[in-house]
Amino acid sequence: MPIVRAGESYALDRDLPVDAALAFWHAPGNAVFVAEMDGRVLGSYFCRANKDGGGRHVANCGYATHGAATGRGIARAMALHSFDHARAAGFRTMQYNFVIATNVRAIGLWLSLGFEQVGRLPGAFDHPTLGEVDALVLHRRL
Repeated sequence: MPIVRAGESYALDRDLPVDAALAFWHAPGNAVFVAEMDGRVLGSYFCRANKDGGGRHVANCGYATHGAATGRGIARAMALHSFDHARAAGFRTMQYNFVIATNVRAIGLWLSLGFEQVGRLPGAFDHPTLGEVDALVLHRRL
């Protein structure tokens, strides 16, 4: 998975084997979706409960968009679809626990879609070229 290999937006080992990356994406409890155009997969996301028990009403998602899809609205379409899916699954809010602060394109999208930054984790992510950078916690009601 190129997004994992780049090491800039997911807190996963950059040399994670493909089967382990797919196991992470398709972990039990994850509902997985793909975005395709003209028979080509341009993105994917998973949606799951952020926590068990008293936190099970909060959705958490992970998104990946193919580099060729940048600027084509694929990430926005997946986000909007994930909101609909989460509502239909009974979630009342959505929270992203660890959004890398240097991922400004994604942060801009999330803020434009009604997320609020509710936390900042100083130096929580070891970026492959920038060193320690902050991670954000984002939240929105569904």
